[in-house]
Amino acid sequence: MRVKSKGAVYLVGAGPGDAGLLTLRGAELLRCADVVVYDLLVNPALLRLARVDAEIISRGKRTEFSQEQINSLMIEKAREGKCVVRLKGGDPYIFGRGGEEAEVLAATKIPFEVVPGVSSIVAAPNYAGIPLTHRDVCSSFTVFTGHENPGDEKTELRHDQIAKIPGTKVVLMGTENLGEWTKSLIANGMWPETPVAIVESGTLGKQKSVSGTLATIAKLAVERKISPPALTVIGDVVKLRGKLNWFENLPLFGKRIVVTRSRGQMAKFSQKLSELGADVLEIPAVKGVMPDNKQLLVDALLSLNSYDWLVFTSGNGVTTFFDFFFKRFQDLRDIGGAKIAAVGPATAAKLHELHLQVDLMPEEFVGRKIAEAFAKHSSIENSKICLLRAENANRDLPDALEEMGAIVDDIGLYKTVAETEDFFDAAKNFLERGADWITFTSGSTVEFFHARFDLQKLLKKFPQMKLASIGPETSKAISALGLKPALEAKEHTTDGLIAVLLKAI
Repeated sequence: MRVKSKGAVYLVGAGPGDAGLLTLRGAELLRCADVVVYDLLVNPALLRLARVDAEIISRGKRTEFSQEQINSLMIEKAREGKCVVRLKGGDPYIFGRGGEEAEVLAATKIPFEVVPGVSSIVAAPNYAGIPLTHRDVCSSFTVFTGHENPGDEKTELRHDQIAKIPGTKVVLMGTENLGEWTKSLIANGMWPETPVAIVESGTLGKQKSVSGTLATIAKLAVERKISPPALTVIGDVVKLRGKLNWFENLPLFGKRIVVTRSRGQMAKFSQKLSELGADVLEIPAVKGVMPDNKQLLVDALLSLNSYDWLVFTSGNGVTTFFDFFFKRFQDLRDIGGAKIAAVGPATAAKLHELHLQVDLMPEEFVGRKIAEAFAKHSSIENSKICLLRAENANRDLPDALEEMGAIVDDIGLYKTVAETEDFFDAAKNFLERGADWITFTSGSTVEFFHARFDLQKLLKKFPQMKLASIGPETSKAISALGLKPALEAKEHTTDGLIAVLLKAI
């Protein structure tokens, strides 16, 4: 891994918004950073790549830093011998003041590296179905900013010259004075019917695009309530949008979907939703903490050889159990000769990652169905079963196993509690704008989400919002609130939840 051993600063381009457009080098540096200083427009999902112990500093709504303060912060942290990643939207050197930051680092002799990023200049038009060049249309493009520095002749735009430049024109930061500069380009000779498109929040599920002409785009942008960040594309390439608009035709495009799983579990689910075009809002309702009775787990680890079965009810349970296991044992063979049961494919997949064979899995992925699966598999009378799951979970499963004659040790691996932190202002955003769907993956996510937000009140405020449940136990928790899920997954997995969302939309 090419990372300087002493303090250094890495100016990393975060890309235009879609987390998948971060470069491999950028991801590598985020994983080893001691400090990450990120801008407001950076996708928060990228911060999941950072180490758990990394210092994360936002240059955004919560903490407003001036450019001078940012410069001082980078220098201070680097001089402490830390690896500092300065995460900047798009590309650091394109309208991002990265050049100024690099100059300061060079002047103070702080080792630095600049990692290019995908710029919205090319990405946003791409995601709106607009190629900037095309053999049959044009072979060049020009980029300029619509946001000038008043009174500074060096930044003054020469609309008379811009109007004469052939090819595609891309305008950044020009939304607020869109009407002024479009009129100026027309006054300086551009054809009023020149095709124009404006793209807001390009590459994200909340992307909004409007097509018109140089003469009409300002009015259309007001009607569609276009706001920054947005860029404008001018030229005949805009006509190709009807054929090439791949992103906005994705099945979940424009649907705002709330994910309520714990932070440690939501990444894959969120990513799959995003890849289908959804605008994903991550508001974890729960988190796992140490169980109240940790001694039960310690005793179970010391008695593994005495069990006939180990039963896992979640992928999180598998991860937590083996985190504890490998702190005490060095060899996986110390798990003993017990057979293994898993509640569903996601849990089984976690076990397979450790090259452990799953001996029993119910056809329906609900905890109590494990008891039915045991009944079909073989007698468990007098069998000793270690049930590994959340502390104080529903008693249905251990009761059913004990009724079949098993001796059950119900071991709490973690305790599920409410998550109350508002990561990256997601909860604030949700309360202001609502969503189309709230997805629930367990009864506890329903319980704690309702305690925090009051679901009945929210559904009255945002009548278009619907609830989606992963399975009957989760639906039962929703029904207990006097509500009804609009959807319930037939296969009780996140993939099953996505499948029913796709059918409903």
